[in-house]
Amino acid sequence: QVQLVESGGGLVQAGGSLRLSCAASGSVFGINAMGWYRQAPGKERELVATIIMGGITNYADSAKGRFTISRDNAKNTVFLQMDSLKPEDTAVYYCNANRWYKYDFWGQGTQVTVSS
Repeated sequence: QVQLVESGGGLVQAGGSLRLSCAASGSVFGINAMGWYRQAPGKERELVATIIMGGITNYADSAKGRFTISRDNAKNTVFLQMDSLKPEDTAVYYCNANRWYKYDFWGQGTQVTVSS
């Protein structure tokens, strides 16, 4: 099992920035990718950004140019730097880890609220 603990959410005004962190522990050997997803009220969970062990990143169109995902492999931690935040970015943000290209693990989620 992999345990994921997120931190860094909060309330920010439009145009502001937040940095989310997610630390993985437990059976971290074999984690090939980590990422961030979000779920707004009444909507399905959606991809925000992912990063694989080699450092290749993938972003949702809504995140491109504003969000940056990075990871510290030595600490099994992934970060999401969010700049130029918009009210539509308001959601619960979930950390994800994929192990052996087969098993998905999720954090408990952290609330991000952007006021207009």
